[in-house]
Amino acid sequence: MITLVVVVIVIALAFDYTNGFHDSANAIALAVSTRAMPPKAAVAMAAVMNVVGALISTKVAKTVGKGIIATPPHDRGGLVVVLAALVGAIIWNLATWYFGLPSSSTHALVGGLVGAALASSQAVKWSGVFEKVVIPMVISPVIGGILAYLLMLVLLWSFRNRNQHRTNLGFRRAQIFSSAAAAFSHGTQDAQKTMGVIALTLMVSGHLHPNADIPLWVILASAGAIALGTYSGGWRIMRTMGRRIFSVTPPSAFAAQTAASIVMLATERYGLPVSTTHVITGSVMGVGATRRLSAVRWGVAGNIVGAWLLTIPAAGLVAAGAWGVLHLFLN
Repeated sequence: MITLVVVVIVIALAFDYTNGFHDSANAIALAVSTRAMPPKAAVAMAAVMNVVGALISTKVAKTVGKGIIATPPHDRGGLVVVLAALVGAIIWNLATWYFGLPSSSTHALVGGLVGAALASSQAVKWSGVFEKVVIPMVISPVIGGILAYLLMLVLLWSFRNRNQHRTNLGFRRAQIFSSAAAAFSHGTQDAQKTMGVIALTLMVSGHLHPNADIPLWVILASAGAIALGTYSGGWRIMRTMGRRIFSVTPPSAFAAQTAASIVMLATERYGLPVSTTHVITGSVMGVGATRRLSAVRWGVAGNIVGAWLLTIPAAGLVAAGAWGVLHLFLN
């Protein structure tokens, strides 16, 4: 069983790495598209802030580790379920990255856990899935969009008589801080999800008591993996987030990043594993709507929403198939 535990942990860190390059665009695409920061500097900053954010709390990790599926301790079959879930999430991440769709790594992981658990007849904690995942999945981008819309209106009114060139220059500088905040909040959310999966693996294998704190090495490994992934960049998704939904300006980019960071930090406080992709995309739509509704490219937005809706069932189906294969060889 020890070998299987090690394999699952390695695959979990691989998922964390794909999460980093898949979602790095969330924090830095707007800063790069407005030329507030050069791409390499933006990616490096995001990687550092991902690590810092990952170290502040484990509430989201505990939700992922304990609130989605129920697996008995000392159960080799439970380890196969977790491994299949990770395979499903990684495959979906790579597929959506290839097509430049900013889908949710969070929901790919949740979908993978649910799909693999159902395929293996393990118990799914449906109340936790709906209360902690599905409802926040719907509400968080809406709140991000509304908050970004209101913040953008305040900025438009406050700077209506200012010189546009100087205003844009000031907001490019301010974007360094809003991008750092977005990367920090991304670390508080997404790195913790891998912590939760590794903690679940250790609980299933009997190496961690269900009521014990998450070990420091798990926190550091998860933070390091997502930082490495972030540093490798996610240029395909960055183009979608920064230009194809709405052509952002420095003030609108600042408003979108600030609103998204507030939503992500607030949800982390309650242990809700929301999608950073959904929240920031909703915020970009919100600032775009202040110009006029036609300023938002709703066709692109529709494709993104379609990917959102498909993520949990698609990753679940892939994970179920992966469980079928892995079950034959590992049980």
